[in-house]
Amino acid sequence: MKINVLGLGYIGLPTALLLAKSGHEVVGVDIDSEKVNSLKKDKLPFEEPGLDELFQKAKKNFRAKTDLEKAEVFIIAVPTPLNPTINVADLSSVKEAGDMIHPYLEKDNLVILESTVPPGTSENLLLPILKKSKLKENDIKLVHSPERAIPGDTLREMKRNDRIIGGLNEDSINMARKIYSDFTEGKIFETDIRTAEMVKLMENTFRDVNIALANEFSRVAEDMGVDIWGAINLANKHPRVDILKPGPGVGGHCISVDPWFLSANSTNSKMINLAREINDAMPNFVLSIVREKVKTIERPTISIFGVAYKGNVDDTRETPAKKIIKLAENEGWRVRCYDPHVKEFEYELFDMHKAVEDSDCILIIADHNEFKKINPTELDMNHKNIVDTRNIIDKEKWKESGFDVKIMGGSNSNWRV
Repeated sequence: MKINVLGLGYIGLPTALLLAKSGHEVVGVDIDSEKVNSLKKDKLPFEEPGLDELFQKAKKNFRAKTDLEKAEVFIIAVPTPLNPTINVADLSSVKEAGDMIHPYLEKDNLVILESTVPPGTSENLLLPILKKSKLKENDIKLVHSPERAIPGDTLREMKRNDRIIGGLNEDSINMARKIYSDFTEGKIFETDIRTAEMVKLMENTFRDVNIALANEFSRVAEDMGVDIWGAINLANKHPRVDILKPGPGVGGHCISVDPWFLSANSTNSKMINLAREINDAMPNFVLSIVREKVKTIERPTISIFGVAYKGNVDDTRETPAKKIIKLAENEGWRVRCYDPHVKEFEYELFDMHKAVEDSDCILIIADHNEFKKINPTELDMNHKNIVDTRNIIDKEKWKESGFDVKIMGGSNSNWRV
C-alpha cells in the first residue's frame, strides 16, 4: 500500500520506517523543512537505538516531503502538547493534519490517528474535518491506534508490544489490523475509538500516580532519616508490591502530559491532579537539597548533569531540568549544563570539564550510563559537592575522592540491601 505518515518525530519516523521496511511505499510528511532536508541527506533528526540501521534498510521505500501525496492510508503522528497555562491539550496540529488530508481522501482510504488525544477527539474534532472530503460518513474509515513505545527502546516496543485499534466501524478496524500486523509481533486488540483514546491516557496516568507515590515516599524518608532506595528494594520483596523509583520530576511527552488530558473535561480526577502536583513539585524539592549543600557559598555555580528527561536518550521534552535550572537562576546561582546525549537545548551546553570548572556542586538529573563511569578524581571544582537524584553513582568512590555526597532520598545509614 501507499501510506502517508504525517509527523516525523519520535513516533512518526520509526512507524514510517517500519512500514517501509515491510514493503509499503511510505511518504513521510513534516512541515519542518530542515528535518525533511536532513532525511533526504540520510541524516536522522534524533537519537534512537537501531533507528539508523532500520533507516538504511527501509529508505528504498521511504521518501520525506513537506506535502502530501495521494495514498490509501494516512497516519497522523503529530505532536499534541499541553498548554501549560491552562493544562489543556493543544490539538492544533491534529486539526492541521486533518485539513491536509481531506482534499486527498477517497473512498476506501483509511485515516489512522496515533497522536495521544483526549477522549472524543477522533469523533468530535477530526471526523468533522474529514467529512469535508464530501465522502459519506459511512465511507470514512478512521481509527485511533495509540503507540506504546518509550524513547530508548522505541523500535523493540513498537514491534513486540500489544496494540489497540479503536475504530469508527468494522471496516476501519479490519484495514488497520492488516497494516499493523505487517510489523507488530504482539497481539492486536479491537475496541471502539473513544475507548482506545481513554486506554492510552489511563496507561500513562497509572504510571504517573505510581511515580508520585515513590516521590512522596522519598520525601517522607528524608524526614525520617531512612534510605528510601534500600527501603523500596525491601518493600518490593513482597509478591504484590512493585514501587517505582523516585526522581527529580516526571518528563517526556507522555507521562507528564497525558494525565491532564483526562482531567481537563472531568471533575472526578482528584487523585490524578494530586499526582501531577506532587511530581511537578519535585524540582523544588531537589533545589532545596542543593540549597542546603551550598548555603555557605556566595552566588554558587551549579553543574547540571543530564538535561534529557531520562537516561540514555536525547529527548528534552518536559524535562524537569528546565524548571530546576530556572529555579536555580532565580536564586542568583550560575548554572552550567552537561549532557553527553543532547545536542540542542535552550540553555548552553558544555563539555564535562568545562561544566564543572569553578563549580560548587554537581546535580545529576538524568541517569545516563556515562555518569556511572565518571572518575571523580579527574574533576577540578571549586567545592566538591554532588547531589544525585537518581542513585546511580558509586557513593563510596566519590567520598574517597573528597566529595560531599548526597543521594536524594538517602540517609547516612551504613546498611546496604
